[in-house]
Amino acid sequence: MMVVALGVCTTAEAKKVQVPKMYMFGMAASFTDTIVYFTSVQELDSVWIEKKKKFLQARQLYSYQLRDYLANTKQMPHRTCIVYAHKNKKKVEKKFLKMRKLYMPSKKQHQGFDIRQLSNDDFKFKVIDLRNFYDDVNAKD
Repeated sequence: MMVVALGVCTTAEAKKVQVPKMYMFGMAASFTDTIVYFTSVQELDSVWIEKKKKFLQARQLYSYQLRDYLANTKQMPHRTCIVYAHKNKKKVEKKFLKMRKLYMPSKKQHQGFDIRQLSNDDFKFKVIDLRNFYDDVNAKD
């Protein structure tokens, strides 16, 4: 009975794999002002995903890159940053437009947010190599 309980309680960690190309954009907002930053849709080479669900690994580290850039370069600390990534560029572009539209003024709103676009010259995500962080990334299929 003890062996069965241990088997149920432990879960196998999802396998991580490196994909040759991924598309990503970031967004940063704050609860204290109306300024919202968007990065452009960027192509990243050799990023890590969870194999089964195709979910970007270490996504919080990518959002920290944007947060740190805004804090250090634009003197905008304490921003809430998110990243959206997918292997399909059209899906990322569609999500990018949908997110921007949420912050644009509408007929119901008198005032929208102050949307600021960061160009690739301003900010570019850096690929995070997870080879040394996960045991299963070096395993062969």
